[in-house]
Amino acid sequence: MDIVEPILSIALTIYDLVEKVKANKKQCYRVRDRVKALENVVKSIRTQKQGQTSADLKRTLQELSTTLDSATVLIEKFTSSTWVKRVLQSSNHQDEFQSLNERLNDAFQVLSLNLAVDQKEMLIKVFDQTSREKEDEADRKEDNTELERLLREHQRETLDRSQHGKVNKPSITEEAIRMIKPDELTYTDFPKVPFIKTETSELFKGTYLHFPVAIKRYIETLNTSPSMVKKIFDKEVQTMRRFESPNILRMFGICVEEGPNPQFLLIMEYCEMGNLRQVLDNKKLTLSWATKTRMCRDAARGLYRLHHTEDKSKVHGSINSSKFLVSEGYVVKLGGFELAKTETSLRKTTKANAHGCLAYSSPQMLLDINYKYSKACEIYSFGIVMWEVATRSKPYEGWSNKDFLEKVGKEKYRLPLPDDCPKLLGDLISACLAHDPFQRPSAGELVDKLQTALGKIEEPWPLRQQDSGFLVRDIVRRRNKTI
Repeated sequence: MDIVEPILSIALTIYDLVEKVKANKKQCYRVRDRVKALENVVKSIRTQKQGQTSADLKRTLQELSTTLDSATVLIEKFTSSTWVKRVLQSSNHQDEFQSLNERLNDAFQVLSLNLAVDQKEMLIKVFDQTSREKEDEADRKEDNTELERLLREHQRETLDRSQHGKVNKPSITEEAIRMIKPDELTYTDFPKVPFIKTETSELFKGTYLHFPVAIKRYIETLNTSPSMVKKIFDKEVQTMRRFESPNILRMFGICVEEGPNPQFLLIMEYCEMGNLRQVLDNKKLTLSWATKTRMCRDAARGLYRLHHTEDKSKVHGSINSSKFLVSEGYVVKLGGFELAKTETSLRKTTKANAHGCLAYSSPQMLLDINYKYSKACEIYSFGIVMWEVATRSKPYEGWSNKDFLEKVGKEKYRLPLPDDCPKLLGDLISACLAHDPFQRPSAGELVDKLQTALGKIEEPWPLRQQDSGFLVRDIVRRRNKTI
């Protein structure tokens, strides 16, 4: 197959880069080992006769090529001393390694189906979930220890104690999702004043285990007993643990204040900047194309975690810009689906905004009320969200329901992008909004390509294009000549 040789070529580039890294060495070496395992799988596939490979296999190989491209962008950062200084002040690279390793593992799960049993048993140890998690945690700790040493060596004037603490800052995903006692919660405002109020709930600011949280209190709940709510919650917690990610809104658990009129509280991560739509509407905020692309990349990571979880993938069912929350540093997190069954057992239903739903509906959903909702439909909705980020506008504002059916459904109309929108970002938005569902990328492809696009947008020097794609080695060569 034509795609095999480019994959093997990119793998060789990764091996060469890893030998030059100056920071996060353990994590880079681990990526190298996993790429080598995948290289063996790809080589075995190369021996198959033409015509024996399925369309799914070919697509997985194409996605793997994209993943390896993004891996070169990530590892390239740590081969230059100028990048090391930036790494020392940021912990974002930890999320990048996690996302990359997840993508490599997903590729292995599909490609390994083509291996003989003895081959698979030898390689599966590299991608065993329990082993991977332990290895990644050990690598992270060792690399962080080395980063601390580098911090002391550089003695940066602008590095204060809070910046230094970023390396070992505890992650909220380390806290178990569980039943929370009322005395474990502290409300920020007295008297208790909700910062958001809807027909069915109120949201209060508070703290839990020193983390800022949003406390959702349900108004006029359904006649559900506390014991039934707890039973539903216990079952759903096991599902939620599979979807833990830095780009999925963290749920800490529920709190039940029992009594004649029991109070039901849902405790979740508090995102100080509000939802994505609110951030885009805030004209006081200046968002560069690099920031916009990073926000899209974060949002795609959340969607990817949902779509491609190993044990059980799922769809969100209601993707729009209000379902993404934004925390400090413009970190975007997917929300609106966590503990969904628990919430359903409590809240009363309300009428949905029909126009708002149509704006995010794929052409297939507009034309056929019985069309089965799928990941491809959700990718279309996500394309609308990315368009919102690019333009900071509201989609199809002022359109009637008839307009949606005629223009989007039948005439294949697409929303225009700004003239200064970076080409890579614009191409991805257009791909998500493709009329044909088959042409839309997967969430995994979006993560890889947005990561590569971000690296290119952030690069201040003009970059050359070659037939084989974007060569990240040119970045370092230009930097070294300039410094």
